[in-house]
Amino acid sequence: MAHGWLAHLGGAGVHVDSAGTHPKGVHPVAVEVMAEVGVDISKHTSDHVDRYADGEYDAVITVCDSAKEACPVFAGAKRTVHRAFTDPDAEMPVDEQRVLFREIRDEIGAWVRRFLAEERAAAPRPQNG
Repeated sequence: MAHGWLAHLGGAGVHVDSAGTHPKGVHPVAVEVMAEVGVDISKHTSDHVDRYADGEYDAVITVCDSAKEACPVFAGAKRTVHRAFTDPDAEMPVDEQRVLFREIRDEIGAWVRRFLAEERAAAPRPQNG
């Protein structure tokens, strides 16, 4: 969901790669609840983080504590940002799962808005002349 929000709100100037330490597919309820707010993640994939470890990134963002601990070092990253969110993929009836996914979707969306605003405010301004 973080990938979806970053790509959706970041626009053309933001490139997002997304991976996990234990990828197991994009959860169908995540696809459903993101579509409710106009963010299509239906084509997203669930890749292993090692696939991207050699890349160069302005920021590597971890969104759960276990990923923070297990994530490899990204030598090409300018910085690492950690913001943990509750994992909504819990064993419960699907109606309850939707409620939890919506809560986490909204938390992530609010955090991504703040993150992008801070990034834009800190970005170097082009010099005139």
